[in-house]
Amino acid sequence: MKRLHRLTAILVKLQSGKVIQASELATKFEVSIRTIYRDMQALTEAGVPVGAEAGTGYYLVDGYTLPPVMFTEKEANALLTAAKIIKTNNDQSLINEYQEAIDKVIAVLRGNQKKKLEILDQRVFTFRHDGLNASTSLSVIQQAITDFRVLKIEYVTASKKYSERLIEPLGVYFTNNTWIMIAYCQLRKDYREFRTDRIINLIETHEFFSPVLFTLEDYYKKRIAACDQIS
Repeated sequence: MKRLHRLTAILVKLQSGKVIQASELATKFEVSIRTIYRDMQALTEAGVPVGAEAGTGYYLVDGYTLPPVMFTEKEANALLTAAKIIKTNNDQSLINEYQEAIDKVIAVLRGNQKKKLEILDQRVFTFRHDGLNASTSLSVIQQAITDFRVLKIEYVTASKKYSERLIEPLGVYFTNNTWIMIAYCQLRKDYREFRTDRIINLIETHEFFSPVLFTLEDYYKKRIAACDQIS
């Protein structure tokens, strides 16, 4: 990899907001740690505000943003293919948001890249499952997860029972062509799972909940442990 390409790739990694160790970058780009040190010095001299913590790693100072990133043909092809796959899911909000992102990618491509992408667009196809119940709430739920915002939902269960809930959304997963939200239900005082295609109305409240330590891995470990105790 040429140095200019490596420096750009390092910037993209730093833009993710994570603290990155020199050893991690050296392994990824197959260069020595000393080379990474020189790359960081070059970025600093070019005016990029790279911060460093001894024993921790490198990071970008808050407030710095990258100019539009150019994509390789393979990267653009991968994004277009992912868009085709996303169109087979049952949440229209995800489809719409991803299409907006793809449009921005196409906007920064060179003319010949756009023509190639148009050819590929006509020659990649994915089948959508018939009979899927539509969902439109995933993008709002995802935003609420990161904002720690309480949501009010009107929900219909599999047995057609209607209820209104104030929930604290914590995670989502996709299974059997359906998005499932995991949330703390203020009504039941416990974690509950809600199919997004059974949410008939969703309101973003002005209430926020306190951040909690939550991962899907821990959540399912506790569920499995609870099931084992019952059995």
